[in-house]
Amino acid sequence: MGLTALALIVASGFSHLLHGPLGHVAVFTPLVVLGELVPIRVRRHDVEEEVTVSTPFAFTLLLTSGPAAAALALAVASCVADMAGRKPLWKALFNMGQFSLSVGASGAVLTGLGTFGPHHHLTPDQLPVIGVAAAVFFAVNNVVTGTGIALAAKKNVAEFLRRDLLFQMGTTGVLLTLAPIVMSAADDTLLLVPLLLLPIAAVHTCASTLLAKEYEALHDPLTALANRRLFRDRTIEALDEAARTKTVTAVMLIDLDRFKEVNDTLGHHMGDVLLQQIGPRLSGVLRESDTIARPGGDEFAVLLPDVQGELAAMEIADRMLEALEQHFTLPEVLLDIDASIGIALSPVHGMDVDTLMQRADVAMYLAKETKSGYQVYAPERDPYSPKHLRLLHDLRHAIESDQFVLHYQPKAALGSGSIIGVEALVRWQHPEQGLIPPDDFVPLAERSGLSRPLTLFVLNESLRQLHEWRKEGIHLRVAVNLTGRNLHDPNFPIDVAKLLEAWDIPAGDLLLEITENSVMSDPARVLGVLKALREMGVELALDDFGTGYSSLAYLKRLPVHELKIDKSFVMNMAGDESDAVIVQSTIGLARNLKLRVVAEGVEDKAAWDELVALGCDVAQGYFLGRPMAAAAMTEWLRNAAAVAAAH
Repeated sequence: MGLTALALIVASGFSHLLHGPLGHVAVFTPLVVLGELVPIRVRRHDVEEEVTVSTPFAFTLLLTSGPAAAALALAVASCVADMAGRKPLWKALFNMGQFSLSVGASGAVLTGLGTFGPHHHLTPDQLPVIGVAAAVFFAVNNVVTGTGIALAAKKNVAEFLRRDLLFQMGTTGVLLTLAPIVMSAADDTLLLVPLLLLPIAAVHTCASTLLAKEYEALHDPLTALANRRLFRDRTIEALDEAARTKTVTAVMLIDLDRFKEVNDTLGHHMGDVLLQQIGPRLSGVLRESDTIARPGGDEFAVLLPDVQGELAAMEIADRMLEALEQHFTLPEVLLDIDASIGIALSPVHGMDVDTLMQRADVAMYLAKETKSGYQVYAPERDPYSPKHLRLLHDLRHAIESDQFVLHYQPKAALGSGSIIGVEALVRWQHPEQGLIPPDDFVPLAERSGLSRPLTLFVLNESLRQLHEWRKEGIHLRVAVNLTGRNLHDPNFPIDVAKLLEAWDIPAGDLLLEITENSVMSDPARVLGVLKALREMGVELALDDFGTGYSSLAYLKRLPVHELKIDKSFVMNMAGDESDAVIVQSTIGLARNLKLRVVAEGVEDKAAWDELVALGCDVAQGYFLGRPMAAAAMTEWLRNAAAVAAAH
């Protein structure tokens, strides 16, 4: 359509062009070409755009020499500039077409409202006509160009044009108002026209400065990625578009695991170098329509408009993790970094930006806790959901009103089969919901600061029960699980000592189980607590070994007596060669470190026999016995003792 308009304009105005003021054409055409060749380049919304200075000269040429002269000048200038910029042919043709439409529409207004031809001189009464023609030129040019950009970016055209209007008025609109000044100068002498480049350059310098400040206000200075403000604006825009088109929008929060270690070990400068490499890694697996932001610290955010549901978002998260798994090259060092990603989707997880960000944050911390790489938001696992907030209220009351009970699971020596201990497992006897397993409330207790009173209850009750068994002649070791908060409490060893003394239990009969992840969160601080416990004579076990991220160097430093192989490896070792190798290797490692090794998840005789053959020390699992309440455990222990005595 635009090229057709160009042909019609030139054909209809060719005679006027030949008999018009050729001096104007000779002066203004090079200025139009120069204006297109030397644009001001700015970045808006991470997209580079160009503001040209050709507009006032092209519009003046329209006023003085007619549409044909202006259309041809703009066509030549656009073609030369696009060829110099090596732009694709379709874009060059589009630019020629949209200029022709703008000139044609503006020329039609001039023809209808006033005549501007050869040797025409500007008079004040004609300014309103010029103003209307300039407004039409601006409107057509802005609508055609903006529509093309919006369609290419798959954005709402009307919304894009609305947001783009202020920027275009401050650039193209301002330049169009200079046309009468240029025309007036040309009336006196054409030699004055080139001098107008100076104020035009000043206008563009000012505009460029303002745009640069706007860019700085919306971008992170270290990484040049979108900052929190821009990410929020784009998310709001994406959610508005998604509501209109009934599509899905995903928000992801990404946290770099152990980034603090990079800063502490290599220095903050090296940490900054690492952060600068994250954006390019992520952009390699994302679409142009997606947004990467750095809200702050070592946290990054990703916006995925129009994503094809949860599975598609998870696939993108997988690709981002793979991209981040590759070595990062820092000065004189190669670095491996893991990340945790939280995913929230609209509309299923929220309809506004604040809700999505909060729920993506919850999912991200769950991903960090589980070491799963990424997690999609799940309401049932949200500690801040209404259900969990009610549960938290009930939890506080439960601790005060003794609603917790302990179940005990036996542990046996694999060599002899004799029962050597039990593990105390807490359950919540909720008055309305019944028996609640620990996975549903222990993490909540830890996040809310209730882990200390809960752990002290478990310790007190398990030592009390051990005291009762000792009075009946049943001598066992009891194992109790600790949380990360317990290990960060310098007073915890004192609490343990008081309870051991209160129930007259030897310290060696208490085994405290810790996880790799709880140790690695702050190794130096945790080691101090663990050493204090060991010096008291309390035994320590490293639980779920193999599922965390501890190094052998830290394992060597831990003052533990026992390794517990995670049940996921033990349960699958008969059918999975890799799991069998992990179990065998862990047993060998424990022996070399002079540690006991316990296998969890022993569910059949085949697994028992295999562990005996591998030299494992202790077994725990359903094959031996399920967790039981104290009374049932007491009866079970009596029966087991009777069977052992009979043999």
